[in-house]
Amino acid sequence: MAEDRSTYTIKEDGGIGTVKVADEVVAIIAGLAATEVKGVASMAGNITNELVARMGIKRLSNGVKVDVIDNIVTVDLTLNIEYGYNIPDISKKVQERVKSTIESMTGMTVTDVNVNIAGVNMENAE
Repeated sequence: MAEDRSTYTIKEDGGIGTVKVADEVVAIIAGLAATEVKGVASMAGNITNELVARMGIKRLSNGVKVDVIDNIVTVDLTLNIEYGYNIPDISKKVQERVKSTIESMTGMTVTDVNVNIAGVNMENAE
């Protein structure tokens, strides 16, 4: 139920009202941003952008843990990467992409994006 989810107020606008975002929405934003980086094969649980299109967007929050305290966001991602890509380079690109996407979409401040590599996709290995 929606009432059971954690929500965060991101904007209070005088007498007009408030804007609240569920923690799962922040996790989905993080998952989408991470899987857009070239070299990321999937999120943990083997969720790719193609599978998301078929199975539903909520599944993209698999492999993502988000903590929000006073509009300060900490993100933990667990990813599978493509074989042949440099892990530190991919991780840095993921961190930058996730941080900028969450901040631009929500107005929250991202202090940490922790990347855990769970596996390597060997399908394209030669």
